[in-house]
Amino acid sequence: MTLLSLKSMQTNIGQYAVLHDVTLDVPEGGVFVLLGRNGAGKTTTLRSIMGLWEPSPGSVTFRGQDITAMHTADIARLGIAFVPENMGIFGGLTVEENLILATKNGTFDKDRLAHIWRLFPALETFWTKAAWSLSGGQKQMLSVARAIIEPRDLILIDEPTKGLAPSIIDAMAEAFREISETTTILLVEQNFEFARSLGRDMAVIDDGRIVHAGTMAEFAENKELQENLLSLSA
Repeated sequence: MTLLSLKSMQTNIGQYAVLHDVTLDVPEGGVFVLLGRNGAGKTTTLRSIMGLWEPSPGSVTFRGQDITAMHTADIARLGIAFVPENMGIFGGLTVEENLILATKNGTFDKDRLAHIWRLFPALETFWTKAAWSLSGGQKQMLSVARAIIEPRDLILIDEPTKGLAPSIIDAMAEAFREISETTTILLVEQNFEFARSLGRDMAVIDDGRIVHAGTMAEFAENKELQENLLSLSA
């Protein structure tokens, strides 16, 4: 079943057209990976879905509802969360305060909080610490935790492994696998090994256009396609 659908989506930033006729269907469940070279339009795609930039022409539908012109806050209320590349946390607030701000009414579901602590034990350890004092990996954990502190149907995650140590990347992969059992993840990622370990379905965007879509298993076996589309060495 299709959860999210982009149809002929074009996004302009100022006088520049960044996305050109992007058409993409994201099925419900698991991890869908959007790959592409730097500047290909991956982040713009996520921001357009989230209503931070409005595509025109084209459309974005979520569970069959047109959300193209909706405000970001209203899109979030439908059950979509966004973890931006810059993590989007508040450095001057504690871990606890950051998570409180991400809840609907300022209170935690105890079972859900316990689940987050199990996924990211460091957040419990540094519960009362200011977010600025966390390591890069811990900040990324907090950013993801903010996205899942309330039940979500879809999480958009932009470049979560950027600048992280290998051990943290492995822990993040395990957390994403567990999260994806109940919540669909649309993942933008440059680390192909990380993406390949998680993705069920995938697409490649290049120069603002979708140039390939299919299963991750098939793409991972096609070294020539990887070289042509992502400049990955065989």
